[in-house]
Amino acid sequence: MDPTELIAHRPPFLLVDEIDEIVPGVSSAGHWTLTGEEWFFAGHFPGRPTLPGVLMVESLAQVGATAVLADPRYAGRLPLFGGIERARFRRQVVPGDRLDLELVVTQLSARAGKGLGRATVDGVVACEAQLLFVIVDAESS
Repeated sequence: MDPTELIAHRPPFLLVDEIDEIVPGVSSAGHWTLTGEEWFFAGHFPGRPTLPGVLMVESLAQVGATAVLADPRYAGRLPLFGGIERARFRRQVVPGDRLDLELVVTQLSARAGKGLGRATVDGVVACEAQLLFVIVDAESS
């Protein structure tokens, strides 16, 4: 599934290529294949391009947002970061890698929630984090 069917992100800040599996309000899985042409690689780092950890966490958040927004109770809403806890980066991610992303929603209410995210490359954990989010109206007032 095209993630833009559910989330508002667009290039150059859409950090997931496809949603591979989704259980509305419960979990989502997707992937992002890094080509080396992404805007951040030129400066992070010249001669040794590396995916910034903060963008790995953002890609997990985008996948998680699809799980929330696929739930009819949250259609038309906008999940925003409320916090990041226990983030760990365990493997460098470089051009050519396929980053497999999964997020399981662990708490969900009308206004907020939590999720556990994991990003892997070839089955090896690259990043794990607990994400906290708030859910707001998509239109600002």
